[in-house]
Amino acid sequence: MTVHVRFAPSPTGMMHIGNARTALITWLCARHHGGKFLLRIDDTDRERSKIEYERAIEESLSWLGLSWDHKANQKDRQAHYDVKIAQLKEAGRIYACYETAEELALKRKTQLSRGRPPIYDRFALSLTPAQKSKYESEGRAPHWRGGSDPRAGQL
Repeated sequence: MTVHVRFAPSPTGMMHIGNARTALITWLCARHHGGKFLLRIDDTDRERSKIEYERAIEESLSWLGLSWDHKANQKDRQAHYDVKIAQLKEAGRIYACYETAEELALKRKTQLSRGRPPIYDRFALSLTPAQKSKYESEGRAPHWRGGSDPRAGQL
């Protein structure tokens, strides 16, 4: 059996020491076991991902002496993800949520201040179609969460 590992940085900023540490450990594991090292650029955040950050990641890895056997970009699989998301929606396995980032941050802060883990309260499961329409008329686009496991929707 061949070991296959991946390092999946997001090109939303410059590479930092935490990235370098993860890449080094992963690369060493692959090389120690005669395996393959995949550089998978996690660039699905279209607004924040930048090609200059992707190039900087590659240059930083090269500077560290780390080479990759394969490189992939997550954005290249978007059509596949869209099909899978549609299947999950149709099967009722995911549900639409309309909280803003600020609202979720407030929920997270409140839970932590009460000594509770920051777990999504599944508020969106109780929304009526009229409430969903109201959010959408306000310009809120839904984000999607898994529906079967209460811990699947962590904040």
